[in-house]
Amino acid sequence: MKIIDIRIIIYTLINFGILYFILRHFLFKPVNDTIDSRKNEIESNIKKAEEDKKKAEIFKVESEKEIRDAKTQGKEIVQQYKLKAEKVSEEIMSEAHIEAEKIMERSNKEIERQKEKAEDDIKQNTISLAIELSSKVLEETIDEEKHRQLIQDFIAKVGN
Repeated sequence: MKIIDIRIIIYTLINFGILYFILRHFLFKPVNDTIDSRKNEIESNIKKAEEDKKKAEIFKVESEKEIRDAKTQGKEIVQQYKLKAEKVSEEIMSEAHIEAEKIMERSNKEIERQKEKAEDDIKQNTISLAIELSSKVLEETIDEEKHRQLIQDFIAKVGN
């Protein structure tokens, strides 16, 4: 059996202690710091992701509301333009009826005027024929102006 040498155990313990302090200072502390910073970064990213998710949900809800509002506004605008178009159509139809009535009224006035002109022409022709006829019958010439007046009076009496 071998005897355990205490010096070797003490040297080994001292070497192990020195190694431990060196590793602790140069390896454990930076590794732990890196692990802690990475852990904090991950936690921060998770919190940020959760906040972003909440914001996204809020934006989604707001967007859906805005879409619904936009659809409603679109329907209202379409309805307003439809009503305006109907109103314009009614105005155009009304103006067309008024214009048609005016045309009919002008046509009736023109017809009445043509009728009166034709009646006057017939009266004048009748007067001229009556003068010629009476001149030939009487074979004497009376004052033509006086004769016209007599015939006009006669036609006025007969015409009424």
